[in-house]
Amino acid sequence: MRESPALADPASPVWDAVDAAIGDGAEAAFSFLERLVASPSTVGRELPAQQIVAAELARLGFEVTELPVPAETAAAAPGGVAQVSYAGRPDVLGRINPGRSPSLLLNGHVDVVPAESGRWAGDPFVPARAGGWLTGRGAGDMKGGFAMGLLAVAALRQAAPAALAGELGFLSVIEEECTGNGTLAACRAGVLADAAVLLEPTDLNLLLGGTGILWAEIEIAGVAAHAESADRAVNPVRFLPAILRALGRLEDELNQSGGDPAFDHLPRPYNVNIGTVAAGDWPSSVPARARLGVRVGFPRRWTPAEAFDRVRFAVLGAAADDPWLASHPPSVRPAGFRAEGYLIGEDHPLVDALAAAHQRVHGAPPRRVVMGSTTDARYYLNQFGVPAVAYGPRSRNIHGTDEAVELASIISGARTLARFIAGFFAAGALDAGALDAGALDAGAGAGGDRR
Repeated sequence: MRESPALADPASPVWDAVDAAIGDGAEAAFSFLERLVASPSTVGRELPAQQIVAAELARLGFEVTELPVPAETAAAAPGGVAQVSYAGRPDVLGRINPGRSPSLLLNGHVDVVPAESGRWAGDPFVPARAGGWLTGRGAGDMKGGFAMGLLAVAALRQAAPAALAGELGFLSVIEEECTGNGTLAACRAGVLADAAVLLEPTDLNLLLGGTGILWAEIEIAGVAAHAESADRAVNPVRFLPAILRALGRLEDELNQSGGDPAFDHLPRPYNVNIGTVAAGDWPSSVPARARLGVRVGFPRRWTPAEAFDRVRFAVLGAAADDPWLASHPPSVRPAGFRAEGYLIGEDHPLVDALAAAHQRVHGAPPRRVVMGSTTDARYYLNQFGVPAVAYGPRSRNIHGTDEAVELASIISGARTLARFIAGFFAAGALDAGALDAGALDAGAGAGGDRR
């Protein structure tokens, strides 16, 4: 299905009207973002934020449904190890024109990582605007993307409703930050499309791929006692340096091996991060055990099972050198992500079409990048054969102190996304010929830095 010549012409006055609608709607989008950031949607606490998303989707004319996440989603890779029960923690799906073709899905995750509130300039869940940025946990990763995506849709519905000629879905998922099971469950329930755009914080670049990611928990057993007899007990904390050195060697080996041209240009694509350390409950007691929470990046050619075996081998190899650990070997178990690496081709028609839309707005092509981490795009590409790319606003300090999103990039990103959505539906099919001839003229200068 082809749309009107006005929509097919990137210089048409209709785009002035769309851009004006984006400008007029920006404050409402920022207000929605503030409500979303104010809802502390850490793992297990996502429902209030999902209700905010559902209300906004309904306001914009989406048909809204809740999608449960079945417990069996976490049974095996590529699903992650569940963190808490999935009862009362649904995904939220909005759809416009359900059943029409072509179909496009926008994806975002509502969950956020915890915040160390004592180190922030203010309460991390009280959004604050200053200097063109909005600060708050999740503002960058990735609630700003929600605001960008829905601002684009609202403007199209107001100024160019004919552009929404196919099925447009907006999926808000849980547990992207630790398992990916929210998106995986939705995919398995049939929530798919001809293409997907994930509204992650990409600094208005096109994010094409990520490494594999594994979470593991390492537990070292000791012998608990009163501190007075510590010399006759076994304190498991004393063994942490040996385990840390072994994990450091594993990281070095990963980054020295290379072998993936898409990622070899990154300074250090495969990080082994010690994210949590826990031991004991009293200064005058020898702890019975010590635990490490570890996140391991690994090459795309490995499976999550192979990555786990490498971690376990490194830990047990270090344990073999100590008499206590050799007879009481540490346990190593999966704890969250079991994520495969993924990559979409830099010249895929979906990538070129989104790049061309960006160039129409910004006057220059976006960078095409990969990263040493992951997104839920891996499921669409690896398990379900759906082209997927990530594109979202500028952010700073994601997962860190005073995380923030740049408000101007939400507006300019919405302008890009509006042109891409219109072009996608006007083309009528996700193939190079249709997109090149369609509303976005994707062949014009869509190259650039393809990293």
